[in-house]
Amino acid sequence: MKYLFFSNGDKLPLIGLGTWLSKPNEVYTAVIEAIKAGYRHIDCAYIYGNEKEIGNALQFSFSTGLVQREEMFITSKLWNSDHAPERVEPAIRTTLNNLQLDYLDLYLMHWPLAFKPGHEQAKSVNDLASLDEIPLETTWKKMEELKNAGLIRHIGVSNFNIPKLKNLIEKSEIKPEVNQVELHPYFQQDALVKFCQQNGLLVTAYSPLGSRHLIKNNGGIILDAKVIEIARKHNCTEAQVILAWGMQRGTAVIPKSVNAQRIIENFGSIKVELDENDINELGKLDRNMRIAKGLYAVLPGGYYTYEGIWEE
Repeated sequence: MKYLFFSNGDKLPLIGLGTWLSKPNEVYTAVIEAIKAGYRHIDCAYIYGNEKEIGNALQFSFSTGLVQREEMFITSKLWNSDHAPERVEPAIRTTLNNLQLDYLDLYLMHWPLAFKPGHEQAKSVNDLASLDEIPLETTWKKMEELKNAGLIRHIGVSNFNIPKLKNLIEKSEIKPEVNQVELHPYFQQDALVKFCQQNGLLVTAYSPLGSRHLIKNNGGIILDAKVIEIARKHNCTEAQVILAWGMQRGTAVIPKSVNAQRIIENFGSIKVELDENDINELGKLDRNMRIAKGLYAVLPGGYYTYEGIWEE
């Protein structure tokens, strides 16, 4: 296994299993298969609706000696409707209960957005809360308290751009330790990755394969002629090339799959070593193609806009 390192020496495995869109009846087996394949990093979130099944899979793995809790790195995320300070601790305790864990290795603020308590999905502007009502730094302060209390080993954010990171860093006692964002060869976000790395934040790439379901471009990145060429050169799969590229950038990758063969295949990317020319050629593929746009929170008359989420 290869790792990124936190300032205190803790290790973040460079490859993990993503669980977004993994159905509850499939994710249990996927997590066990991933652990058998060598994964030690599982990425979760309350809003994915499958943490109970992941918790059952983890407990099976611990109880049967497949792996020890201390060997695993488990991430989860605070949803938008739990940003009010009094809701942060109940939210993490719900996740811990679902996952059947005493602590999380990493807890992230899922989006720089706030919904009113009790409204997990914003159906109208009345379900939204502005960042004046519930500032991000107010939510973050509560996350700092829970880290100090030992419920979380590390805290971070997801889907934060550079201005929002700067603001949070300036107003926090404990700097964000991780930023999890969409990254793949068609959406490389070089400036954001560089900013994070220069400011001591580890970076995790979600949708690192560009999402086979959402990119409608002749099958997506795995069918890109340059990716195919590099895969043939290294006698590996196209997915392994893309994941190796992500890891060699110094970012962790969390590909999602519930297919045992693909889970094993993705894990094999840690053995692929791309050369400088490969990296340069893949760097030319950037199309600024964002998939996860956050438009679910962009409502008529609301507080959030696409530009406000990603550029301000």
